[in-house]
Parts: sequence; structure tokens; C-alpha cells
Amino acid sequence: MAYYRSVGEVPRQRHTQHRDPDGRLYREELMGEEGFSSDSSLLYHRGVPSAILASEVWELPEQRTVPNHPLKPRHLRLHDLETGRDAVTDRRLVLGNHDVRIAYVVTGTAPSAYYRNAIGDECVFVEIGSGVVETVFGVVPYRSGDYVVVPRATTHRWVPAEASRLYAIEANSHVAPPKRYLSRYGQLLEHAPYCERDLHGPSDPLLVEGTEVPVLVKHRTSAGIVGTAMTYATHPFDVVGWDGCLYPYTLNIDDYMPITGKVHQPPPVHQVFEGHNFVVCNFLPRKVDYHPLAIPVPYFHSNVDSDEVMFYVAGDYEARKGSGIELGSISLHPGGHAHGPQPSAIEASLGAEAFEESAVMVDTFAPLELGEGGLAVEDEGYAWTWAADDSDR
Repeated sequence: MAYYRSVGEVPRQRHTQHRDPDGRLYREELMGEEGFSSDSSLLYHRGVPSAILASEVWELPEQRTVPNHPLKPRHLRLHDLETGRDAVTDRRLVLGNHDVRIAYVVTGTAPSAYYRNAIGDECVFVEIGSGVVETVFGVVPYRSGDYVVVPRATTHRWVPAEASRLYAIEANSHVAPPKRYLSRYGQLLEHAPYCERDLHGPSDPLLVEGTEVPVLVKHRTSAGIVGTAMTYATHPFDVVGWDGCLYPYTLNIDDYMPITGKVHQPPPVHQVFEGHNFVVCNFLPRKVDYHPLAIPVPYFHSNVDSDEVMFYVAGDYEARKGSGIELGSISLHPGGHAHGPQPSAIEASLGAEAFEESAVMVDTFAPLELGEGGLAVEDEGYAWTWAADDSDR
């Protein structure tokens, strides 16, 4: 994270005694990244954060993937994907590789299971819906258009106020603002498309009492991704205060300031986050190119080093008109294949002054494979739509 926060009761100096009004010592926990060498926070628990009563196997939803072979662009209709209603246990895997996995779920209004991802940070885009995420750090409200960034190993649960469509980007690493947006000390710079005011973290401790609390933990073994259900002696949300630079937060796309130019700007100007071997960008309503001969839609391009995933959230995505792409669609354009606008969309875009569209893009630097959820809702005809669209000929 880019800046320090202090929430609730903390002692004047770290690693010193901190007691409740009856003289009982709070238990201090350091939650830190990269082996004490990166961002961290100190949390003060009423109970013992490592006290567990049971550890049992949690059978994860299907995690296997199949290669994109033979190689072709893909169109996946996520709004046709049926899911259960738990924001955690009912996610269906759409795409994935060794660096990142993309899953999708449509929640109900019941709270999810208590959950901790010990593999990497999660960046969950809220396509639509509202509610809160209860965490060991406190409560984080969410609404449509939010990115909810949850650091690795943060115990939390989703409590939807209404049915919510969640697009979960699960990293094997940490997720953070792009380095080029940050000063050498970590402040978001003036040229960044958002700033610290736009990041919303917990403001008060949650302080929940309880015993024998089950928490589902996603973690790694030599055999791959597995799950464990741990039962804690006291409630993980027994934190009276914390401080530091590591915590969950939200960023809403309405607060992101798109960067535009005289001619078409490439995807890096739309970047919002980065992880190891992948980036997250968003394409939002904006004024477009103002050169008198500008072509507003993208040029054809070969992402020779990456796969490109676009999730279409709102509006009418200009470059894909005529392809079958609609709200709730995912397009996967793999490295090794040139892609770009539908031919008819090029002429149709000339003279446009603004685009009313919202999409979330994930670019990966290792090939993406298809999960069972993606295969279940594939549009088999998408790869041939450029050849079928001959209106420019």
C-alpha cells in the first residue's frame, strides 16, 4: 500500500506491552510481506491468533485447466454461467495459469464462509452489487464498480446487501499500483490516474467475539492448489486495533481518471494494478482521440509476449461491435495471434468524440488456460467473426 493507517487502539511504541482495562495483555501479530522486508501491519488481538482446534481438508471447486489448443481467440459469456450463491465457495474458475486465476460468482445475500487466501492477493471487481467485506482489519464497504483488494492471508468474509456479480482476480503474488505511478517513497504521483483519496480501507475495528470459528484456507502444496478448513479457538476478528501499510481497500472506477491523447492510446495508459507476470487495466467512458484523421478504435496488434483478457462491464464496446460480444462477455486474445477491431467498426468509429464503455482487462505474460467455468459458456463461433465481417472489403 502507498500510505500508513492507524485504526483502533494501538500502543505508543511497537512491540511493547498493550493491555486491556482489566490488565490483560493483547497479543500482537505482525502481518507482513516478503519476509519482514516489505509492507506490513501490526494487529492487536484479544485472543491467540494461532490457536486452532482442528484442521481438515476443504475440497475446493474444480481448479483444473486445459490449454488453449488449438490456438484461437475465445469468447466466454459469463452471464450464462450458473453458480452457487456463496461469494467464496461457489466461484467457478474461468481462466488461469501459474500466476493468476480468474473466477466468477453471482452471490445471494447470505454471508460467505470465513476465508483466507494464503496463495496471493485477491483483486475482486464488483460488476454489480453492494455490501461489505468483513475482515480482520475491520469492515470494507463495496459497491458496483469497486475493485476490492484483499492482501494475501487476510481472514475475511463477504456479506452482500444484494445479489452481487463478482469477477475475482486471484494472484499468486501481491497486487499493487504500477511502480511508475509511485514516488521512490511510495506516494502516488501527480501523473497517476488515481490517488490515495480514492482508496478506501477500514476505519474502525470490527471486534467480534466467538469460539470454534471455521475458516477456509486456500494454499499451495507440491501437488498444486488445495484447501484446508481450520477451526480457531477464538474469533479471528477480535482485533482491538492495528496500524501499518498493509490492509484491504477499495478503488471505484468512477474515481479513476482516464488518460487520453491526440491519437489512439495503448493499454498501458489504462493500467490500474500490477501483479507478478500480469497487469490489470480498465477502459472507461472518456473523450477519444482529437487528431483530425484519428481512428478511435484500436489498431490490429499482436501481443507477442502476453494473453489479453477483456471483461465487458457496461456501455457498448466500439471495437467489438458485430462480434457477438455483449455485457458480461469475456474475450481471450492469446499471444501468437493478431487481433483488433471488427472491420466494420473501424469506419463506424471515425469522427467519434467519446466512448461510453467500461471494461476490465487482464494481460498475462504466461499463456492462459481455460477453466471449467469458461468452457461451460464458450461461444464457439467467435474466432471466425473477423472473416465473416467483410463490410470494409
